[in-house]
Order: sequence, then C-alpha cells, then structure tokens
Amino acid sequence: MHLFIAVFGMLVAALMAASGVAALARGWVLPLNRGRVLRTRLYGAGQLVVAVALCWQMAVLTRLVPRPDSALGLLGSALLLIGLFMIMFSQRIGAGRSRSGVA
Repeated sequence: MHLFIAVFGMLVAALMAASGVAALARGWVLPLNRGRVLRTRLYGAGQLVVAVALCWQMAVLTRLVPRPDSALGLLGSALLLIGLFMIMFSQRIGAGRSRSGVA
C-alpha cells in the first residue's frame, strides 16, 4: 500500500514540477490560476519546491531515506510549507472573492 501511495505522490510531484518549469521558463500558469497569480516566477519556484517536498516525503514513506525518524524526515514538511508560502505570496490578495459580496 505504501508503494501505491508513493507512486501516486511521485506522479503528482512530476505534474507540479512540469507546471513549475512552465511558469518559470515561459510565464505560463494553469488556466484556473491565471486571474490570481501576479508573480509567475515566484509561483513557478514555489511549485518546484512543493514538488521536491512531495518527492522527499514519498522517499521517507518508502524508507529510501535512512532513519526517517530523524530531522531529515521533517525536511519534507518544512519544504512543503516554504513552497506553499511562496505560492501564496505570488498571488493577488482577495482574488477569489467578488466585490459585491455574492459568490
């Protein structure tokens, strides 16, 4: 079961990494996020950091990393938070809300 979760996590990480490279290289953002993202390079870098964090967490899950109970096991969580903050800071404040108050 861990292997199935790890393979799925690696697939998600590969898709996020591809989207991050597209944002860094060409300034292309997925259509769902185009209206919100102001800084595409920061957004792409954040996606790459999240992809690396997911890969690291999958390596810890499958025990590819020696001693996952050490501080190296928490590295994936720290990278994930850093990447999510980078993505958050690249977006416009309140972009998902309408001004009239009606969703």
